[in-house]
Formats: sequence, C-alpha cells, structure tokens
Amino acid sequence: MTKSDKITAIFEEFKKLHPISIDLSLDRIQILLDRLGRPQDRLPPTIHVAGTNGKGSTIAFLKAMLIGNGKSVHTYTSPHLVHFNERIHLANSKSKTLPIDDNLLAEILQHVIRINNKEPITFFEMTTAAAFMAFSEIQADFLLLEVGLGGRFDATNVISKPRCSIITPVSIDHSDKLGSTLELIAFEKAGILKPGIPAVIGPQDPASMTSIKQTSQRVGSPLYCYGQNYLVFEEHSRLIFQSEQRLIDLPLPVLIGRNQIFNAGVAIATTLLLTDGYINTEALEYGLTKAKWPARFMRLRGEPFASWIEHETEIWLDGGHNPGASSAIAQTLADLQDRTFKPIYLITGLLNNKDAQNFFKPFLGLVKEIHTVPIPNSTMAMDTKLLANHAKSAGLTTFTANDVRSAITSIEESQDGPKRILVCGSLHLAGSILAESDTDFFA
Repeated sequence: MTKSDKITAIFEEFKKLHPISIDLSLDRIQILLDRLGRPQDRLPPTIHVAGTNGKGSTIAFLKAMLIGNGKSVHTYTSPHLVHFNERIHLANSKSKTLPIDDNLLAEILQHVIRINNKEPITFFEMTTAAAFMAFSEIQADFLLLEVGLGGRFDATNVISKPRCSIITPVSIDHSDKLGSTLELIAFEKAGILKPGIPAVIGPQDPASMTSIKQTSQRVGSPLYCYGQNYLVFEEHSRLIFQSEQRLIDLPLPVLIGRNQIFNAGVAIATTLLLTDGYINTEALEYGLTKAKWPARFMRLRGEPFASWIEHETEIWLDGGHNPGASSAIAQTLADLQDRTFKPIYLITGLLNNKDAQNFFKPFLGLVKEIHTVPIPNSTMAMDTKLLANHAKSAGLTTFTANDVRSAITSIEESQDGPKRILVCGSLHLAGSILAESDTDFFA
C-alpha cells in the first residue's frame, strides 16, 4: 500500500464515523481534543479567518507578507484542490511553508482515529484535530487558521485566545446551515470574535456590518474596519493603503481582480496590527507580488491546456461558487474586456446546494454562452440540464456538455477567432482541472 493509499484508507474510516444527523455544536471536537491532550492550547499565535469570499486569498497575502518579514507561518485552509495535504501547510527551517508530508499526515491521522475510538464525528472535525496536532508539535511564529463553515460552531472555533480575528466580505452562501439573510450569516461568521481580541473587518454590506458590530459590542472585541479605520484602493496602477497611522504606496497584487485589492487591504491591515505597525514596505511588497492561491481567476497555460485551444484563445479558472463571487468574477471579466475584447464563454458546474440563478445573473450582457458540466467524482453536483435551466432563467444562452474538455472543443468549433473561456462555479471542478497538469501550483 502506498502512502497516498494509506491516507485514502484512513479517510474511508473517517466516513464511517460521520453522524447521521449533524448538530451544530463544538461538543464532539472538544471531547476529541481533550483526549488528545488539548493541542489547541499549544498552537502558535493564531489569526482566525472567517467570511464568505476572500478568506483564502487574504491568507495567501498575509502568509507571504509575514514570510517577507522574516516570520515562519503555518496555514490551515479548506477545501483542497488536488491533494488533501494542501489544507495543512507547515513552516520549515528554510522560511518556507510547505504541504504536510504524507508520512507525518498518515501518522497523525492514525493517532487521531485511534484516540477517537469509533465515536461519531465529522470528517472536518477529525481532520481539524489532526491539523492542530501537527501545528502544536512544529514551531512557527504564526498560524493562519481558516474557518471551514460559518464560524460560531465551526470546528476551528475551539481557539479561545487567537492573536487576532479577520472577517472577509460576507454574502449569501450555505443558507441551509447559516441562515437566509446577510444578518444571520454575518452573526454566524462573527461567532469567532473573542473578548479583548482585535478583529480586522473587510468591506461589508451594511446589514452584515450591523450584525458584526452588534456581536463585537456584546463580546468586547475591538474592530478595525474597512472604510472606518483603513482604506485601500487602486490609483495609477498602484495599490494605496491608508490609515490614520500610515499611507503606503505599493504594487498591485499578483492575484487578478478588483476584489483582490480589498483582500490585500485586509492582509496589510492585519500585518500592521500583528507587528504594531513596524513592518517595512519591502515585506508588504513581497506579500503582494509573491502570494500564491490557485484557482482564483487563474490563467491556464502550458500543457495539457494549450492543446485544447486555438492560438490566442484564453482559458481561465476560478473556484467562485456563490453570487458574491460571481459578481467579482463578472467585474474582472469586464475589466479584461476593456483592455482586449474577446467573446466570453463560461463553463460552469455547481453543487446542488448553491444559488444557481443568482450566481448567473451578473453575467447577463457580458457572456456569450454558458456551457454546464458535471463535477467529476461528486455526488452533490447539480444536474447539468437543471443548471442550464437556471442559466436560461437568468437570460443567458446555454448548452450542456459531458466534461470541460468537450465543452472547450465545442466552443472552439462553434466560431473562429480568439475567445476568452472561463471555467468556474466550484472548487471541486477547479481541482479536477488542475489535476490534469503535472505542475505544482503551490510551489
């Protein structure tokens, strides 16, 4: 049995333990962590990150800024794109942060499953406990910890005293679990706020901001908010960060899209908070230009992708899967059109718990066609015909395809000339595309 086969077998054991019904609480993981010796109490100073969109990009910028400042950093993110190891990045002695080694991962997972002793528990709770074990045993200056779902009852919220908290923009997503309004969802996200612990807040809808402020006042968490305590904007092809203490002129982020300006701003504000404002501009520049976060408006080049298209046709990839994300994607596409016009085609797969019709609305008048595809190896993928009907209801021209490659072939054969093709709608779909390449997109 290979190392990866061993890890797959352990995950199959995890699935057998999954509760028939999931109650939103922290009881299961608290019990498991107690049995493991409470590794959550031995973590490096932790930055806890919640929000609907932008969590991963913010962490990518923040990690690079801290590394540029000479700090060592662990990260915990989800979901993974190709390999589970992507979720757990560990600092090493060469000032890098690398995915957890297969041997260490298998060893820790086996220990956790043994200590859990066949008690009902979710996959995310088990793997979060395993991640905490790894983070507690390997030294680092900081841990960047991403919430899996919501915040208040998320398995990561066993951290009692983070160094600071972050809430990125909140929008409608996971309504079945978090609530159907921005106020309710923001309340769940704000559940990570802790007494006396500062929190950096990204741009928010007024309804979300009201809910976040109510929670902060109730628990006593001081807020550092976009639009009130700091601003970030693009000016003359530069990023400008402004607060009462600093005015910083920086290069634009390497990650593409106006939304990345705001994500970068949250990271800058957090870095300044963590260093009490004492950080050189070079470290911030390093973070903005060296951050890596695959499948966020990412251009696919090289093989096998180049062989799928004609000369000058572009393939882009984005894992955005809710209306807030699709609005940001549409804005980025519009900006690209202003620079160089090419007809835009979307290839989309969504999970069946997503708001498909509102996901498609921002693309009306911008996108020529939507091609809906299944998501490989997913039991939760929305049927392609149903997904196409949602796109039609939003006023878009739609087609169905068996997979991404056949959709690209159909698009290329339908019309001559260069095109702009975007594959989007699901991180699971994005991961299946990246798995086609031998490139390590995190390297």
